[in-house]
Amino acid sequence: MKVSDALKQRKSVRAYMDKPVEDEKIQAVLEVARHAPSGTNTQPWQVAVVTGNSKLALQDKIETAFRGGDRGKADYDYYPNEWVSPFKDRRKECGLLMYSTLGITREDTDRQLDQWAANYRSFDAPVMLLFFMDKIMERGSFMDYGMFLQSIMLAAEEQGLATCPQASLADYPHIIKPELGYDDNTVLLCGIALGYEEKGALVNSYRTSRLEVEEFTQFFK
Repeated sequence: MKVSDALKQRKSVRAYMDKPVEDEKIQAVLEVARHAPSGTNTQPWQVAVVTGNSKLALQDKIETAFRGGDRGKADYDYYPNEWVSPFKDRRKECGLLMYSTLGITREDTDRQLDQWAANYRSFDAPVMLLFFMDKIMERGSFMDYGMFLQSIMLAAEEQGLATCPQASLADYPHIIKPELGYDDNTVLLCGIALGYEEKGALVNSYRTSRLEVEEFTQFFK
């Protein structure tokens, strides 16, 4: 698979087949991704591969907390405290695309809650990847991590696997860290759902828009 094809083909998948991912495929994805660059080769990534009963137990605790009113508190701020255009508009468009595709209206708060709760099960993908970093590391390591995460998602495409990057899983470090044995000297950055796409699922049928190159680039010659 060409890199350009993998980049265009990749999408955030929110419905997965009830089919385990082979251990050798997970290993192959991480084997490729470990070659991602990082500042002065710090390689700040720490990865938890959560499957089977461990995943069921963890996601049950997170979803129970969420449905009980605990909205969690991430180790860092992912989004701005105050949204402004054009970012506010793009965020709104993204949410409306999913809910309109699924026929979930503004008034249907129960279905909205159920759809959001699916985040905490990694959309029932067989694999939940969770990513940690030592607290001593600074903002440059977040850039390093972005390259590592993209490498994982592109490598997954090559293996015939689907992914969904999940900032939402960072909301519950107070549940995830003790459950998996990570201490408070780590930052929980995010998660990735990993599995085989349920291709007929309605939620997987829409695609978000992307800016044209001319809209975000200036050429200086």
